[in-house]
Amino acid sequence: MSNYNLSEVKEMAGGDDDFMKVVVQTFLEEIPPDVEAMNDAISNDNPTLAYQYAHKMKPNLQLFGLELMEEVKVIESWAKAGKKKDDVPEAATKITKKVNVASIALKRDFELE
Repeated sequence: MSNYNLSEVKEMAGGDDDFMKVVVQTFLEEIPPDVEAMNDAISNDNPTLAYQYAHKMKPNLQLFGLELMEEVKVIESWAKAGKKKDDVPEAATKITKKVNVASIALKRDFELE
């Protein structure tokens, strides 16, 4: 059982498998580095930068059905509302784990390196 859901990607691709593969490849190329950059920003106590990366990833996380909107909101509100950082590391860890697991599964399922 994978932790991602391709129904929105399939709908967007309209049965075009090659297009779907491109969308998956783009996710794999962009999202893991963004997650890493977001984590670096959190480690460096840079809420503005963490917000930018979390916000940028949001559409892709939704598109792949990763259900991480609550965690993204935690990071966004740390930056926007100047809230305490307390919940941020946990949210970032959840995003990181889920993206890593999804990336491994997507590479396997789409036979991508």
